[in-house]
Amino acid sequence: MDRRRILIGGGGLAALGVGAAWLGAIGMGSTSGYAAATRAMRPALPANPEARDIIRYATLAPNGHNTQPWTFAVSPGLITIRPDLSRRTPVVDPDDHHLFVSLGCAAENLALASAARGHRGDPQFDAAGKGAIAFAHQPGPSEASSLFDAIPLRQSTRGEFDGRAVSTAILRALSDAARRPGVDLVLITDRPMIDRIRDLVIAGNSAQMADAAFLRELKSWLRYNPRQALRTGDGLYSGATGNPALPDWLGPYAVDWLDTAKSENDKYARQIRSSGGIAVFVGVGEGPAHWVAVGRACQRFALQATALGLKHAFINQPVETPALRPDLAALVGLPGRRPDLVMRFGYGAPRPYAPRRPVSEVIVA
Repeated sequence: MDRRRILIGGGGLAALGVGAAWLGAIGMGSTSGYAAATRAMRPALPANPEARDIIRYATLAPNGHNTQPWTFAVSPGLITIRPDLSRRTPVVDPDDHHLFVSLGCAAENLALASAARGHRGDPQFDAAGKGAIAFAHQPGPSEASSLFDAIPLRQSTRGEFDGRAVSTAILRALSDAARRPGVDLVLITDRPMIDRIRDLVIAGNSAQMADAAFLRELKSWLRYNPRQALRTGDGLYSGATGNPALPDWLGPYAVDWLDTAKSENDKYARQIRSSGGIAVFVGVGEGPAHWVAVGRACQRFALQATALGLKHAFINQPVETPALRPDLAALVGLPGRRPDLVMRFGYGAPRPYAPRRPVSEVIVA
């Protein structure tokens, strides 16, 4: 769900005295090899899939810092998603809000993929099961859909869009796709309102950039070159934001030397200005069950956007910074509620896909 970037550009590399020829000679992997490998992580779903094939589709869901904080258990007629608390991000997500939203996104993928191959069911949050989501399914008519088709294509596109407006008909389709009980969606295309949300994003980002603990946690999930990203199968790959590759050992130092709140804020301002609109998701309550519902609604929105040729990216600083949540709630007309997610959307070019761990690593007994 997150949207971090490494602020390392050509000028920064020059300042470090690192030549591009040298960087290419030390075996950090190639962008073409990375692209081929991440495409292979998104195979077509077989006509008669096994449970592991359906789970592969579930793991293509968005998740904070690309930590992939889930495990899956399989039994006849049942797939259970459980939170993997070893992959928490306690600084940016101290109450596991983003973690449970991520589980909801994965559950929605699971239901869509299973229905497309003739096994219907509705994921149910099990409050007594330590935050597990139970997906009991049974044979029925196949229900393929544009949302299912979009699962392997969806990505969080952390770059500038082209500024085109989004039509009323498409906004209506996005809203309809995301409609779920217990979740309100506010779509914003008014430029003065977008500018006010931009200001909240910048305020939240400035606070996070000044937090040493936040930066330490973030850097632990950054992957600075194709080989490192594919080796770990998780984390935030720098190439997805258009940044050059760096050796594993150099990347953290480069972030320390070159990251500034101003440069980061300037990028966010440009990206928000280039977007066609902003979506804010607000659950009716707080707690894991509500956050899972928000994740399911968010994923349907993201898949519908993908099916309609739109890109999207999360700008969650105003919900990750508790002091800013009341301002955001008031801005979207839901005072007293806790906003859950903020997403910008619009038209733009694709970026490299994020890696995923092998399915064998997320299936448990």
